[in-house]
Amino acid sequence: MSEGFLDAIKSGKIQPPESAKTLGLTFVSYDADKMSIELEFDGRPTFANPIGIVQGGFLAAMLDDAMGLASAATMQLGQFAPTLNLNVQFHRPAQIGKIQATGRVTMRGSSVLQLAGELRQSGKVLATGTATGLIRNMGK
Repeated sequence: MSEGFLDAIKSGKIQPPESAKTLGLTFVSYDADKMSIELEFDGRPTFANPIGIVQGGFLAAMLDDAMGLASAATMQLGQFAPTLNLNVQFHRPAQIGKIQATGRVTMRGSSVLQLAGELRQSGKVLATGTATGLIRNMGK
């Protein structure tokens, strides 16, 4: 089997996307059997809204990255799955600081992926999301 996209990022063969760097993404673990990934993000002060909590758009981006990287771990280098839709539910405010994320593939067909994700802080769920991705080859 050829090297996967996630493996290439983790080994340093390709650089993580700039969006992941902006969000302060750190890989924690990946479970191939469960098609699930654990990540950590840095909820930075620059992400704060006027009341001092992490603005929801940044949380949505974190969920999108978590679910997208879960999907990337199931693909080969040269494939990607752009998000066709993203649904986010906010459960509680996110404070500035570390935010844990889980992304998982709930269904993988030949061209479509169904994804789910969750953000947590201090053991409490901040936001959950679902998404649909369309598997494509880069350059096509």
